[in-house]
Amino acid sequence: MCPVIDTPDSESALVEACRAGDRDAFRRLFELYKDKVYSIALYHFEGDRSAAADAAQQAFVKAFSAVRHFRGNSAFCTWLYRIVWNCCIDRRRSERGLLQLPDELRDADSHEDRYAEREVANAVQTAIRSLRPDLRWPILLRYFENLSYRDIGKIMRCSEGTVASRLNRGHRMLASKLEHLRAALGRGR
Repeated sequence: MCPVIDTPDSESALVEACRAGDRDAFRRLFELYKDKVYSIALYHFEGDRSAAADAAQQAFVKAFSAVRHFRGNSAFCTWLYRIVWNCCIDRRRSERGLLQLPDELRDADSHEDRYAEREVANAVQTAIRSLRPDLRWPILLRYFENLSYRDIGKIMRCSEGTVASRLNRGHRMLASKLEHLRAALGRGR
C-alpha cells in the first residue's frame, strides 16, 4: 500500500517540485518512502541488509534523477517500487543473498510454543525463499506490502490476470512445501 501523505503538500505537488529541482521535496519523498523501499529490497535480498541498503540507495538515485520521466499514469509509489524491483533484479544478477523475513512472533506462553512458532516461521521463510522470483515477488508484494493486483501488475509489468495466476501457483507450491506442518501442528495442538 502506498504511504499516505499527511502534510499539506500533495504527492503530485512534491513530484512537481522534484522535477523543478527542489531538494526539500526530494527529502520529503525520500522520508515518506525510505522504509517501504528498504523493506521491498530486504525481502528481495532475503534479509541481506547490506544488499538491501545498496539497492534502496540505487533506487532513490535512479528515481530522483528520472523523476522528470514520471508521467503520472500510476501512483508515484507504484513507479518507485518498479524502480526498486529493477535495481534488485540488476543487483541479483551479480550476487545472491539470503531471505530472512522479519521475525514477528506472538508472545508465547511457553518455551515449547516459542520454539514451535520459530520452526513454523523458518519453514514458511524457507518455502517462500524456494519459489522462483516470478512467484515469490507477487506473494511478497501482496501479503507483506499489501499492494493490489493492479499495482503488482504495474510493478512486474504484467496483467492483473497474470498476477492472480502467479499468486495461485505460488499458493499451491507453498501449500505443497508446507504440508508437513499441517500434520505436525495437528499432533501438537
